[in-house]
Amino acid sequence: MLEPDDFAELCFQQSGVLTTDQAVRLLTRGVVRGHLNAGRWRRICRGVLTTTNGVLDRRRQMWAAVLTAGPEALLGGVTALTEAGVRGLRETSLRVVVPAATSRSLRLPTMPPDMPPIRLTRTRILPDEHRGRGSPPRMVTCRALVDAAAWAPSEDAARTIIAATFQQRRVVADDVLGVLAARRRLPRLALIKRTVLDVAGGAQALSEIDFAALCRRSRLPAPDLQRPRREASGRLRYLDAYWPRWRLHVEIDGAHHLEARQWAEDMLRQNQLWISGDRVLRFPAGLIRSRPDVVIGQLRSALEAAGWRN
Repeated sequence: MLEPDDFAELCFQQSGVLTTDQAVRLLTRGVVRGHLNAGRWRRICRGVLTTTNGVLDRRRQMWAAVLTAGPEALLGGVTALTEAGVRGLRETSLRVVVPAATSRSLRLPTMPPDMPPIRLTRTRILPDEHRGRGSPPRMVTCRALVDAAAWAPSEDAARTIIAATFQQRRVVADDVLGVLAARRRLPRLALIKRTVLDVAGGAQALSEIDFAALCRRSRLPAPDLQRPRREASGRLRYLDAYWPRWRLHVEIDGAHHLEARQWAEDMLRQNQLWISGDRVLRFPAGLIRSRPDVVIGQLRSALEAAGWRN
């Protein structure tokens, strides 16, 4: 027997978005029809309604997407990452994932103008441990990251998604590698795994990931990335790339390094490294991609001057 508060509780849990079957089961068909006809509620699409009559906010949009796709649907990809707190990612659609075995005939109904497009993806691999506990239901963050990188429009976009998620400490490498172990036919599998290992090794930005890959391709010794170092003032700094055996430090300068205050601080920091006996090379982030031969030429010369032999 239903309790009086069942309807209120479900509305609270689902931000006022219900399937028609849920509403009818709790209130009867006549009551539901009355609310809709009176304009107190609105129908979002076939089989899904909201107990308000205003524009759908983001949370109601996500609930509508999940409920439209069926009882086993989950938010996935960038949509799930955003819900997990990853900032700076952009996607104009809502990504929803459903099990392939239960969705062969699923067709999404026409949605109203205040609903973003729904991108429905079927998956054959959906173990229970990949189902998160979010509201609306979503993939666990490590699985959502892997999917988002595989679905990204470019390899750069995939690596940016991975770097942002790790930078914001929403995942750990072991969890992501565990997902990859179960997805051996995943698009970009090698790229995703290599990027995860680079980020886990200390790379913080796309330029640093590019730099680590450039060193590997050129068969140079692997640097320590984001290595902590205590300055004479006592302040803890992180070196972008450092070869302790040869005391070589590489700084990769992004756009913020061009600001006057940052530029002065960078020069003082570089001077301190030189005083302590380190060699220091600096490269603009864009140069790593536009002129990798120049970067590698100077890097190789610096290593050889410090005693490295290939």
